[in-house]
Amino acid sequence: MLKPTKLLFGPSGIPLSTPERNTLNGIAQVKKLGLGSMELAFTHSINIKEELAREVKKTAESNEIVLTCHGQYFINLNAQEKEKLDASIKRVLDAARRAQECGVWSLTFHAAYYLNQDKTKVYDKVKQAFKEILKTMKNEGITLWLRPETGGKQAQFGELNELIKLSQEFEQVLPCIDWAHHHARSGGKFNTKKEFEFILEEIEKGLGKEALQNMHCHCEGVEYNSTGEKNHVNLEQSDMNYKELVKVWKDFKIKGVITSESPNIEGDALLMKKFYELS
Repeated sequence: MLKPTKLLFGPSGIPLSTPERNTLNGIAQVKKLGLGSMELAFTHSINIKEELAREVKKTAESNEIVLTCHGQYFINLNAQEKEKLDASIKRVLDAARRAQECGVWSLTFHAAYYLNQDKTKVYDKVKQAFKEILKTMKNEGITLWLRPETGGKQAQFGELNELIKLSQEFEQVLPCIDWAHHHARSGGKFNTKKEFEFILEEIEKGLGKEALQNMHCHCEGVEYNSTGEKNHVNLEQSDMNYKELVKVWKDFKIKGVITSESPNIEGDALLMKKFYELS
């Protein structure tokens, strides 16, 4: 698999501008646009068959595009019913298996919902599920990074301290920081230079400077209410202070991947990349 050696920008999914939109053409279009990464979207289903996965890996390597992946939405590692919990674990593992075959560097997903339960108990249950998932991954030789993502809604697992603590527990786990989700779940906070710096400082404090050299992030515009995220919008149609955020990334010299989840996926990836290079 290709790994990022600097900060790369790319779209979540196949670029909208791709002629004959499919995964292979999408990777080539990312290269043509001058971007450096692409996130495979397994959000509704694992939409790449095993025989195509080898071609995806080959195409990404030949175009020097780093691949990440977003796992299925239908995951809750705090599910109360055993069959739902088992199904969630299976979805994570199935995504990890196919992502590994595609040459994916980092797999992210929303890990759980609190279900109005004590957050400490939810954390313990999520931790146990990760332990089971990672044991299977190790047995099967799956080496990609597993990244629990910031939850956009207050009802979702994924506060900063939870992501850091879970990453401290396991060698193959690091956070996926969705900057807009931190902004939305906090009711409009995490949108200043000082607050952006706080997130990176906490990661460095909890996981070491090497974690800042191995970042998988999402960034997009977001609309929100008192419960958190409502929907994604384009950066310039939102109150997301992305210009200050990009400067903080540069100040901290982070490396890894910034994935645009705005509706104009490649447009905002290019916007952030351009501003980063001019900062």
